[in-house]
Amino acid sequence: MRPEALALLAAGCWAIASLFSAPAAQRLGAFAFSRWRMLFASLILWCIALSTGGWRGLHASAIGLLAVSGVIGIFIGDTALFACMNRLGPRRSGVLFATHALFSALIAWMVLGENLWGWSLVGSGLLVSGVMLAIVWGRRGDEQHGWEQTRGRLVVGVALGLLAALCQSVATLMLKPLMTTGIDAVAGSAVRMSTALLSHVALLACGWAGARAQARVRLQDAALTFASAAVAMALGMTLILQAMKHGQAGLVAILSSVTPILILPALWLVYRRRPAWGAWAGAALAVAGTALTLR
Repeated sequence: MRPEALALLAAGCWAIASLFSAPAAQRLGAFAFSRWRMLFASLILWCIALSTGGWRGLHASAIGLLAVSGVIGIFIGDTALFACMNRLGPRRSGVLFATHALFSALIAWMVLGENLWGWSLVGSGLLVSGVMLAIVWGRRGDEQHGWEQTRGRLVVGVALGLLAALCQSVATLMLKPLMTTGIDAVAGSAVRMSTALLSHVALLACGWAGARAQARVRLQDAALTFASAAVAMALGMTLILQAMKHGQAGLVAILSSVTPILILPALWLVYRRRPAWGAWAGAALAVAGTALTLR
């Protein structure tokens, strides 16, 4: 399967998982939710890596790089994303996180020497513009759903969203040279996830109050968190690493940023109301941009 298609599939996984994530993340808190999600994802990934033998391709230098990537992208980035979502909701946190496509394109050009030209450049521009348009102007003026409310200071939520996007970009792009060596994507994801989980456990063991759960974990919370871990982290992040093996890092990142577009139908089901005109216009631009990029 083409790396571009893998990136789009990963975006779909993240879109679906965001619906599982929002209720449990708001109830448990960003740190506790992320900790449980990483535990479930680590168990899933290691079971697959051990059963397929993919772990045999891991070596010391690869493990070290994967561990650093896990701390930056998952421990810091993923936790910041859910802290942002708890403050601003899935829609507004989505537009902030979608900026990782711009960060990735810039870093890939500066560090990896990748350039986008021709139809790929035009398509990428349309895609990113469509994502931004769909989220910024995708809300009805009279929408009062709880996910549209601001909790705490707006500037803090914005900073958390941008931090999550930057960490996602750095953590993914730093693995591009490693993934081209043929390392197993599932085993690589397992190492990243386990390192992030250990970082969370160490933070909790330090006694910091913010790392504790805001509420006791219910069966419903565990089920939603497991579903989010399986779809977004075990499957979605593995697809991204697989795409990095053969695709341009910047292009893969741009295509994976369509998550906010793919989440529109799901939010329609939650709100029980048709999205605003901006959502439709942004979706049309994103679809056209994706078609040109894959041309």
